Amino acid sequence: MATKLHRIDRIFLAIVVLLTVGGFFIFSSASLGLVARDGAQIGSVTFNQLLSLCLGAAAFFIASRIKYTYWKKYSFYIFIGALLVNLLIFIPGLSLTHGGATRWIDLGFFTFQPSELLKIAFIIYCAAWLSSLKDKITTWKTGLAPFILMTGVIGCLLIAQSDTDTLVVILTSGLAMFIVAGAKWKHIALLILLGLISISMIAYVRPYARERIMTFINPAADPLGSGYQIQQSLIAIGSGRITGRGFGQSVQKFNYLPEPIGDSIFAVAAEEFGFLGSLVIVGLFLGLAIHGFKISTKAPDVFSGLMVIGIVILVSVESFMNISAMLGITPLSGMPLLFVSHGGTALIMVLGAVGIIANISRYTRT
Repeated sequence: MATKLHRIDRIFLAIVVLLTVGGFFIFSSASLGLVARDGAQIGSVTFNQLLSLCLGAAAFFIASRIKYTYWKKYSFYIFIGALLVNLLIFIPGLSLTHGGATRWIDLGFFTFQPSELLKIAFIIYCAAWLSSLKDKITTWKTGLAPFILMTGVIGCLLIAQSDTDTLVVILTSGLAMFIVAGAKWKHIALLILLGLISISMIAYVRPYARERIMTFINPAADPLGSGYQIQQSLIAIGSGRITGRGFGQSVQKFNYLPEPIGDSIFAVAAEEFGFLGSLVIVGLFLGLAIHGFKISTKAPDVFSGLMVIGIVILVSVESFMNISAMLGITPLSGMPLLFVSHGGTALIMVLGAVGIIANISRYTRT
């Protein structure tokens, strides 16, 4: 089949624009909740989010113009670089601790979360590595064992940062790429089993992970403690009813919802836009995933197809982990709602990542 160069996929681009612009308006409304807590923060927080949005838009534009083959050429160096940047967290004086977890690097004039870079670097390198294996992926020596080793190194690094949620997202994305690349089902089953055992062990030895699971099982056990966030989230979502209270009219974001511009931002959106508005948000993320998968089926080669799969799974899993946690369907994860939640590094990196997909959409097979 021939490869034809054309414009960026318009439907995919439209979904990204709607999520980004709509996300900023939702964030702006949610940030009003900071007035009752610390009125001096709202201006700086909104400015920082706008700055991140501008940098993210630049990252999208640049990534959409870089031919996807360059990512494969430099994939190993990108991955090693991301690992080294994550190691900086363990240097005294550089790290920043928040909520009991050390996941940020503080350079004084700005902070960033290096695990966000690691997510994308892993997907790029994993896609390059898997695409080079071809039929060798079915063997233990060249397929399964290196994959376990690679994810094991990442796992140790993220567990040391108390970042189990990012580990789950990376493992899910990697597993999806491993399956699509043609791995044996018995190897896939073994990976799933190892993943479940690892997560169970983390939950057993880490109090914060165990507490989340217990809160999920019985959120009413400690309504003013560990169960407070989910209780307030469900109140916010329920009070939105069908059409919502209206833009900017959320009550729960004032002194009730923890992290109204972070983990709980979907609850704010659901309260203001109701069930119908929530469906639109979920629909946009589903549309991004479905259209992303469509682009992957027409990708010009195995590497680009795997890279699209990895990015789409990463964005979808991370976003729906946030939404489902606010609905009480899964344990609280602490993951941001991509394109919407506060967090400069996440916004910049996700826009850069979908920019890669946008570039790949220009090289379709006909």
